Amino acid sequence: MSDVVIQTTNLSKELTSSLLRRKVRILSGLDLSVTRGETFGLIGPNGAGKTTSIKLMLGLMRPTEGKAQILGMPAGDKRALAKLGYLPENPYFYSHLTGREFLDFAGQLFGIESKQRRERAGELIKTVGLSEAADMQMRKYSKGMLQRLGIAQSLINNPELVFWDEPMSGLDPIGRRDVRQILLSLKEKGTTIFFNSHLLPDVNEVCDRVGVMFKGRMVVQEKVKNISGEGNYKDLEDFFLEVIAKAEADNGAAAATGTQSKEAVS
Repeated sequence: MSDVVIQTTNLSKELTSSLLRRKVRILSGLDLSVTRGETFGLIGPNGAGKTTSIKLMLGLMRPTEGKAQILGMPAGDKRALAKLGYLPENPYFYSHLTGREFLDFAGQLFGIESKQRRERAGELIKTVGLSEAADMQMRKYSKGMLQRLGIAQSLINNPELVFWDEPMSGLDPIGRRDVRQILLSLKEKGTTIFFNSHLLPDVNEVCDRVGVMFKGRMVVQEKVKNISGEGNYKDLEDFFLEVIAKAEADNGAAAATGTQSKEAVS
C-alpha cells in the first residue's frame, strides 16, 4: 500500500469568463504530494485557487491539464470516493430533515446498513455537540449548527481521508475549539486530513505541513515545525505575510517587464 494518498502533477484549470469572453486560468501547475496520516493545510488569499484545487482532487471539476490521484486512483473514482469524507465551503442541506435524519441519509449513500447508521449517527451527533438539536428540523439550525452537522456527515463513513473546505466557517470560539479537538482525534487515528482555512492559529495547531497559494499557484510548501517551532501562530502569520508580499512583488515585477502571464484568478 502506497504511503502517498494525494498526488497531483501539473494540475491546472481554465474557465471561460462570461464577462470577457476569454479563457481565464484559475489554477496553474499544482504539484503536490500528501502522505498517509499527514495533516496538510492550504492557505492563501481569497481567490487564490484553494477551493478549485480541492474540487479537482475530488473529481468535481475536470482539469484542463495535469492529473490528480487519490488513494492511488484517479480523481473522482468511486472506489476512492467511498473512502473519503468531504465538507464543502458552502454545504447544502435538506432543511425539512432533522439532523439525525440527514446523517442517516448520508449513511445510506455509502451503503451503510441500518443499525450501523444509527449507531454512527449517534456517535457523531455527540462528537460535534448537537445532542440537543439532533431531532430538530435543520431549517431551525444556526449557521454554526449547520457547520457542525456538515462535519458530522463528512465522517459518517469513517473515512481514511477527509477534505474540509473552511471547516471553521461560521463557528464561534467554542465551536472552533471543538473542531480542533475533532481534527486532533482524527490525527491520532491516522486519518489523512487536507483542509483550507484563513484561521492561521488553527492551522498552526493541527497541521504538519502547509502550502501557500497565490493567484492560482502554489508558491511555497513547508513543515509547520520549521516555521513555528515553539508553537506560536504569530510565526506562521509572519511567514504567510512574507510569502504573499514576495509573491505580489514578483508578480508586479513580471508585469512591469511585460513578462507577466495572462493568467488570472476569479
